[in-house]
Amino acid sequence: MKIETISKHNLEALTELMLQLWPDCIFKEEFANCERILSSEKEICFLAKDHDKYVAFIQLSIRTEYVEGATSSPVTYIEGIYVNPAFQRLGIGNKLIQIGEQWGIQKGCKQYASDAELINKNSIEFHKKVGFKEVNRTVSFIKNITS
Repeated sequence: MKIETISKHNLEALTELMLQLWPDCIFKEEFANCERILSSEKEICFLAKDHDKYVAFIQLSIRTEYVEGATSSPVTYIEGIYVNPAFQRLGIGNKLIQIGEQWGIQKGCKQYASDAELINKNSIEFHKKVGFKEVNRTVSFIKNITS
């Protein structure tokens, strides 16, 4: 298994993986977001490649605004992590988490944060398995108002 940093050469593959994680997204918009990340100092993506096939990614950012449960700033934040189901439970996600942790340390972060939907039990269990502790549970609300 090879880990690569986001580059011009793997943008399409990264975008395809992102669409597996976020199927409601649009390729063109996610591709443009990946292009933006290429030149960002506060965001990065790492991809896992098995032979000639990309099978996983982690998207990270450095957050300086409030992060639930954080006691320091800046914080390394997992914006998304995905491992193709055929490659899960092989340690790939854990390896991506470790690489993200090292990247965050290099950026001066002392904490690593993430989130998961309350109904996403697999994600919650994964986070706990790789060393995260749950700090809060929330339900978000919205009410449309018109004048």
